[in-house]
Amino acid sequence: MTIRKNQANLTAAEKKAFVDAVLEVKRRGVYDEFVAAHRLRFALDMNTGVYVGHFGPSFLPWHRKFLIDFEKELQKVNWSVSIPYWDWTADNTVASSIWAPDFLGGTGRALDDQVMDGPFAYSAGNWPINIQVDSRPFLARNLAYRVPSLPTRAEVDAALAIPTYDSAPFRDGSAGFRARLEGADGYLSMHNRVHSWVWGQMESSVSPNDPVFWLHHAFVDKLWVDWHKLHPTSAEYLPAGATADVIDLNETMP
Repeated sequence: MTIRKNQANLTAAEKKAFVDAVLEVKRRGVYDEFVAAHRLRFALDMNTGVYVGHFGPSFLPWHRKFLIDFEKELQKVNWSVSIPYWDWTADNTVASSIWAPDFLGGTGRALDDQVMDGPFAYSAGNWPINIQVDSRPFLARNLAYRVPSLPTRAEVDAALAIPTYDSAPFRDGSAGFRARLEGADGYLSMHNRVHSWVWGQMESSVSPNDPVFWLHHAFVDKLWVDWHKLHPTSAEYLPAGATADVIDLNETMP
């Protein structure tokens, strides 16, 4: 069984095991396949008007499958590794332990946002950015540059209190739990705001280039579980059917 832990509670050995597995998946060339898949899915969602991985109801199940597939690759390297989650309502500063040199490394330098410390720094030689949206071959971050703060626990609790999974029009403008959590009711709210707060590749279609992507989405996935527990009798995926341009309940998800 895979148990995802809060990254703040990981031991030094658990941090190292996770980092080592991620680096090995990258070395094998598999990591970049995930980055390319996300870039393609995002482009399709943005440009075709059919919403699968983003901007619609299947945002949560699509990313859950994406997490599971990546976790399986990590476990081919080390069976004990799972994706930890980053509770950005609590670990919400540039000084939080998630950004320490022994884990994900910190913010980028002022010159070009290049991350200079930790195992994913370009200078360490193990983390070239091969699937790009610009010409930077290095991991880039500028923590708290675009937006000064991360979502709060009160904002999360307000989202969790919404009893309906999603609502018409099942895209931007929806008012259900999924839309509130993803950020469809405002680009810089909840999930979307975290991507913007990290900046660099996280603010783009190739966001999995930054390993924090997985920890961010593991927390988003946990919040979906928390929502189900709070609404056991009404926690049904919507829309149920016959809704254009989004994935219905019994429709195959690309």
